[in-house]
Amino acid sequence: MSYATPEGTKRYANRFPEFLKAGHYRDFMGLSVSSLGIGTYLGRPDEADDRLYVEAVKAALQSGINLIDSAINYRCMRSERNIGQALREFVKEGKVAREEVVVCTKGGFIPFDGAPPADFARYFQETYVKTKICKPEDLVAGCHCMTPAYLASQVEKSLENLGLDCLDLFYLHNPEMQLDEISRTEFLYRLDHAFEELERLVQAGKIRAYGTATWNGYRVASNSQDYLSLHDVLKTAEKAGRGSHHFKALQLPYNLGMAEAYGVPNQVLGSQTVPLLEAAKANNVAVFTSASILQSRLTRNLPPVVAETFTGLETDAQRAIQFVRSTPGVTAALVGMKHKDHVAENLKVANIQPAAVEKIAALFSEK
Repeated sequence: MSYATPEGTKRYANRFPEFLKAGHYRDFMGLSVSSLGIGTYLGRPDEADDRLYVEAVKAALQSGINLIDSAINYRCMRSERNIGQALREFVKEGKVAREEVVVCTKGGFIPFDGAPPADFARYFQETYVKTKICKPEDLVAGCHCMTPAYLASQVEKSLENLGLDCLDLFYLHNPEMQLDEISRTEFLYRLDHAFEELERLVQAGKIRAYGTATWNGYRVASNSQDYLSLHDVLKTAEKAGRGSHHFKALQLPYNLGMAEAYGVPNQVLGSQTVPLLEAAKANNVAVFTSASILQSRLTRNLPPVVAETFTGLETDAQRAIQFVRSTPGVTAALVGMKHKDHVAENLKVANIQPAAVEKIAALFSEK
């Protein structure tokens, strides 16, 4: 069984002494993880983008990024398969070892296989209903499922796509979607069963840890329908793990335009209400940020104060990434990188120490 190890990831980080000195590698479960991760969400489900992603993942691994993020539904499973190809080729060539790389993926949405089906209802019936993976009534919004059997099937398919025998981190993908159609009591019941299955998959050696990857859940006000309480989520994990759980990470959007995780106190911590990042840190839960440059919308025309705050960088994209990776409580900024040129540009932040906490706070006071 192969997975990222403390020894392997430390060996990887040591190959980039300047990055190591500049604080580019952070601790996650004893692993040395790059503060910039390559995301694989955007793009067309075609061979042209397949080639681009394979080369981008290789460029990332060769240049100092050992954190790879995907989801089974990204580009109709093709992103996972592209990652698998890049890893397989680099491992065979001796350019990287499996234990040096942290591979994360997600499950929850019904994924297509290679391309969108002509008839979704027929595809779902044949792929999931006839095989008894899930039932039509298990679906929310016609596209989301988090039953134990479904999650087990998704982990197996992701392992097949990636060509791995163990995932370093598996996220339950956008579970807050369920709250659009079911009560909070029913939601916590379903979450408990989902986490029980994920704990079983840890014990079976299929995954090393799990978490939740969300869009709205941890950012919205506590009275919002799709709000997620980290306190309740962790209580559910403790119950599922019988006191010793493997819920180790969150993923949520965080960037210069969506900074709720830092600035909005919506999570209970003891007798206080604090922002998500503070609550996660207090509970030893890592935070990996999605939408770090807001799908390229934060790569240009940022206010002058951003350049004044994050000096030594050449582009607004780099400054936006530096903001995210410098924020206290953020383990790594995930950035979608389909082109190897983007990998080279974005990695220039790795040569620079994260900005001081005071600079982050001052930037918020400007708003």
